[in-house]
Amino acid sequence: MAYKISDACVNCGACEPECPSSAISEKDGKRVIDAGACVNCGTCAGVCPAEAISEE
Repeated sequence: MAYKISDACVNCGACEPECPSSAISEKDGKRVIDAGACVNCGTCAGVCPAEAISEE
């Protein structure tokens, strides 16, 4: 099960460099997670200052 970024995302970019599988990118002014590339490690959720990332 992949992680998902909610509308609470402030697009700070803290999560993207922490992702070991490069599953996070920016799209339309918001960060998104590629569910197919996500390895479900939770690293992104741990660094998100807006607590906008959770398991789907």
